[in-house]
Amino acid sequence: MSETELKRTPLNAAHRQLGGRMVDFGGWDMPVQYPAGVIEEHMRCRTRAGLFDVSHMGEIWVDGPGAIDFVNRLTTNDVTRLIDGQAHYSALTNPKGGVVDDLLVYRFAEEKLLLVVNAGTTEKDWGWITSHHTDADNCALTNASGDFCQIAVQGPDALGIVQQLTENDLSAIKYYHFTEGWVDEVESIISRTGYTGEDGFEVYAHPKYAEKLWNKFLETGSYGSAEGILPCGLASRNTLRLESAMSLYGHELDDDITPLEANLGWITKLDKGDFTGHDALTALKEKGLTRKLAGFEMTEPGIARDGYDVYVGDEKVGTVTSGSPAPFLKKNIGLAFLPVDFAKTGQEIRIDVRGKHLAARVVPTPFYKRPS
Repeated sequence: MSETELKRTPLNAAHRQLGGRMVDFGGWDMPVQYPAGVIEEHMRCRTRAGLFDVSHMGEIWVDGPGAIDFVNRLTTNDVTRLIDGQAHYSALTNPKGGVVDDLLVYRFAEEKLLLVVNAGTTEKDWGWITSHHTDADNCALTNASGDFCQIAVQGPDALGIVQQLTENDLSAIKYYHFTEGWVDEVESIISRTGYTGEDGFEVYAHPKYAEKLWNKFLETGSYGSAEGILPCGLASRNTLRLESAMSLYGHELDDDITPLEANLGWITKLDKGDFTGHDALTALKEKGLTRKLAGFEMTEPGIARDGYDVYVGDEKVGTVTSGSPAPFLKKNIGLAFLPVDFAKTGQEIRIDVRGKHLAARVVPTPFYKRPS
């Protein structure tokens, strides 16, 4: 796909002005890193604040009296437990129990939900959701992906930075909750979720205000100073989420991987009633898993990259789904699907790194957890 064909977020020009190195990310022209470099971006987010453009994510409104029942029938988590102003992490599943996509479900009101889905799967998700929708569901669907920019401020300083730009009391927003208000005089949705393992906020607003908000966050966060906010690209977003053992669709999740195998039993509410994939997931749980996602760290020098084979002795037992250096932890880490018997903490494994079988060990996840 040529550069002219790539989709662009409203912040594309801002990324280029800041020296962002742009790459094709699932059909989007996105910054993989900025001049400060991946390690500095990662460390600044862990210790101060990082600024992320996530405007490429998809948004789907579900409106009407049947909204909750409809979304509950398509997703694994229990939508009936949400209250107004609360969000939860969930998954769309197919009849085999595989993950069509992971997503966030926001409850604005009893008859108004917002689904936030991954950028690369937005069209796929829209097709999946609409294919299961009928007039009998008593709700309307709207693909509003072009109606929002989404900017995330993540890190220990995030609260202090965003609070300067809004009259809403952000400390009152609990984790995985949200509110509506004004940010730098821009009508916004302000949520507190995140994909870095740090505290932080996401601001959803009309795309025409994207550059105004982006630049204001940089200014308020003292961008350019030694301890100020840094714009962060896809590479540091990936290392941050990996340290926190958060799944990435297409790696730890896909149509042939169930949430139970991916350690997402906590978002799979089998007791809530029927949903797509319920029977397959119930049968899998009763039968017992044969594989599960495990974290590992290298005990020999070397980096386990995505797709590398995992061995116990001479037997290939799995494949690395995500692997990289962990800048904050100063270790080389990764995630892999392993047979249940080999997925236990302390299990010695070997990773085929360019023909050399290097030693590694299964360890608990998340690898990193922010100080409480």
